[in-house]
Amino acid sequence: MQLIPHTLDIRFMRFGRMSLFLTLLLMLVCAGALVFKGLNYGLDFTGGTVIEVRYAQAIEMPQVRSALAAGGFADAQTQYIGSAAEVLIRVPPHEGSDAAALSTHILDALKLGNDGAVEVRRVEFVGPQVGGELVQNGSLAAVFAMLGILVYVAFRFEWRLALGAIAATLHDVVFCIGVYALFGIEFDLTGLAAILAVIGYSVNDTVVVFDRIRENFRRLRKDTPERVIDISINETLARTIMTSMTTLLAVVVLYVWGGDAIHTFSLIMIVGVLIGTYSSIYVASATALHLGLSREDLLAKVKEEGDARP
Repeated sequence: MQLIPHTLDIRFMRFGRMSLFLTLLLMLVCAGALVFKGLNYGLDFTGGTVIEVRYAQAIEMPQVRSALAAGGFADAQTQYIGSAAEVLIRVPPHEGSDAAALSTHILDALKLGNDGAVEVRRVEFVGPQVGGELVQNGSLAAVFAMLGILVYVAFRFEWRLALGAIAATLHDVVFCIGVYALFGIEFDLTGLAAILAVIGYSVNDTVVVFDRIRENFRRLRKDTPERVIDISINETLARTIMTSMTTLLAVVVLYVWGGDAIHTFSLIMIVGVLIGTYSSIYVASATALHLGLSREDLLAKVKEEGDARP
């Protein structure tokens, strides 16, 4: 079965300037959302208390939330874990209350709302200092990942392609973080894991396209750089579509049936796969082309040997 015909000839780079303009526009929107709205940090970063409770029978989530609100914990976040009788409650820091006292107050509020048929199974406390360290370490992880990508692509290919790969990676990261800020989605360690996964996925797809570009620059000696890049993208399009579709199928299933615990992770992965496919075709390749990538930059260097004879 041939998914993409061999005769397919889409002129991707014809829209290179338009795609870069669209990319800059999206980046400005995402940067504006980050500046004016900011990220909605979860308890992993802000600190707080996580309490796992179990009911004697299945309970509706609105009933849990109303009981917490009546007890003075309207800002608590709730989700099912495992079954409809097990609930995970996340409570932001409350001044003057430690984890033990806070869990006792929450248990009392839940018992009042359910005739006492509830028990606490686990209580964890995350201090604000630990949350600050997680923010710093998470930022460093993303920075080091992109620096490693820059060094790897520059070593394997050429510096213009390396800058194109970094531009595409930054585009994907800023866009995904902008989605968090724009829609007020809670950003926690699961969200950070999704961002790092998107970085790896985007770079993998970009390197495949770049590898074909390098081969075709050495093989197609009479074509222009723009034409060579178009041919390379068309030749790798089937692989790109198949990889993206199979990944999307997996993360869509996780989004629909995976439960609240990985809902945000799967949502950002869906966004990341789509935007990563776009960036590997347009942002990475178009950036390298506009930086002046040419055949001479990718040709193998011939070692000149001197003649020992006089």
